[in-house]
Order: sequence, then structure tokens, then C-alpha cells
Amino acid sequence: MIANVLSIAGTDPTGGAGIHADIKAFSAMGAYGMAAITAVVAQNTQGVRSFVALDPQFVGEQIDSVFDDVQVDAVKIGMVPNIGIAKVIAERLHHHGAKNIVLDPVMVAKSGDHLLESNAVSTIRDLLVPLATLITPNLPEAGVLLNANPVWTLDEMRLRVKELAKLGSEWVLLKGGHLEGSTQSVDLLYGPDEIIEFAAPRIHTRNDHGTGCTLSAAIAALLPSKSVEDSVREAKAYLHGALAASDTLDVGHGHGPLHHFHHLWK
Repeated sequence: MIANVLSIAGTDPTGGAGIHADIKAFSAMGAYGMAAITAVVAQNTQGVRSFVALDPQFVGEQIDSVFDDVQVDAVKIGMVPNIGIAKVIAERLHHHGAKNIVLDPVMVAKSGDHLLESNAVSTIRDLLVPLATLITPNLPEAGVLLNANPVWTLDEMRLRVKELAKLGSEWVLLKGGHLEGSTQSVDLLYGPDEIIEFAAPRIHTRNDHGTGCTLSAAIAALLPSKSVEDSVREAKAYLHGALAASDTLDVGHGHGPLHHFHHLWK
């Protein structure tokens, strides 16, 4: 059975992040990708110029139109630009009994541009995080969710991942890509029983636009048929390959995209 996976996120005209990256990752993982758009974003590899959030009711209608017709096996949530849209997403996913929900709490683009209104953070924390099977914050996003400003170390990550779990999701994947002074990129997966550490050598490339979107989407595509731990492990291996092959692409003059189809294109 081929899984049907829905992305609820914003756009990226250059194709490296948002729903464009999500659908590529779904496809690469062997799932059928669908999308409900929350915001139309004017961005490229060099930064975000502006975005227009869609009407919350219309976002809800997009979600309903998918669930009313298609068996949705997993959901990935990305850019949630404001409170109204956050509330609608939570309401509609609860109404439809959505399962295998992966929340990537997108707050700041790779360029440093903010992608949500500051007052929306508490709504995402209170309404969307408890719905999630897994949340996938990076270190800056974790600090925002915890309303803290930690000095990040691996030991601090081990402490804070447990605090993140108290926000209500079943699992937390705390991503350590922003951890400074390490030759390894270490992510911590925390579930009901233990912390599982995933370490991989850092890949030095400028082409890292959309890494968070891609990883969370790949995990969502795998969850219908695999455990959370196995989904994370396989998605991270896929992401590592996509980063390693990213320099074979020539897209833009800033942070270029990953090579989502590195294992398929010759």
C-alpha cells in the first residue's frame, strides 16, 4: 500500500523548502504527496522577501477537501504563520482524527527571516504540539517553544528534550545541527522510555536550504509503515545523502536546495 501524506505548509518558488520540498521528500520515500497551503511566500535561496498568509477558513477548506475524499495516512505541518491558521489546523485535524502527525515548528527561515507572527507561538505550543506524534524543532526553535535561551551543549540538549516532551507530543526529535564546535551533527529522539541519539558527520555545503522541511516530511512519509525510531533513522540517512549530493545541483546564489532525488537521478 502506498501511503497518502498531506503537507500543511507554505510555498517556496525556488522549490527547496515548504510544500515543494515536502512533496519531493514524500515522493522520494515512496509515498503519494498532497498539500494544503497556509501561506504564499516570495523567497529564493538568498532570503524571504514577503509572504501572504491565506484566509484561515480557506486553509480549513483545503484540509477538509483532502480528508473528505482521500484516506490520509500521515500529516506533516510546516509553516503556520498566525493564530487563526494554527487554530483552524488544530480543529480540522482533530475533527478528522488525523494520525501520524509530524510538526516541524518552522519559525525562522535559513536566511534569518521570520515566518510567523510572534504571538502565534503560544497557540502552536498549546494546540498543535499536543496533537503531534512527533515534533522536530532545531535548537533555536526549541528555545522559542520553551520560552528560554539556553547555552546549547549536548548535555543541555539531553536535559531540554525532556522539557519539550512535557509540552504534549508523543515524541520529540531535537535537532542539533546548530550545535557549535562539533564535527558530528547529533539529534536526540525522546519518546516514552529513553533518549536515542543519532549522530552523523557534518557535511560542509552551502546548499542546505530546506533541511528541516525535508527531514520532517521524510519521517511523515515513513511513519505509516515503520516505527518512529526506524522512520527517523531512515529519514536521516536519506537527508544525509541529499545533503552530500546537493553540490551537484546549480540552483540560485545563496543557500541552495538539497538533492531530493539523489538516489534516483543519474
